[in-house]
Amino acid sequence: MTRTTFNRLREVKDGLPHGSMAAIAAELGIAADEVRAFFNGQGTAESGYHIEAGPDGGIVMINDTRILEVALRMLWEAKNGL
Repeated sequence: MTRTTFNRLREVKDGLPHGSMAAIAAELGIAADEVRAFFNGQGTAESGYHIEAGPDGGIVMINDTRILEVALRMLWEAKNGL
């Protein structure tokens, strides 16, 4: 399980290059709407996504971190020109 803040998820989403939602979805074999929902605070039953009240928009607990992992890799690649 991963814990982060909702605001941190928004920072990740906002930092992604154009077209990343579709690219993440294609890589994971899921719908782009599912990726958007993940970053908009809705999550999915499969992700075990849960928000608790707290600082920075609340604490987010995520069981299935695949979407976040791919997004973070894409951010790293964009930052490093890959």
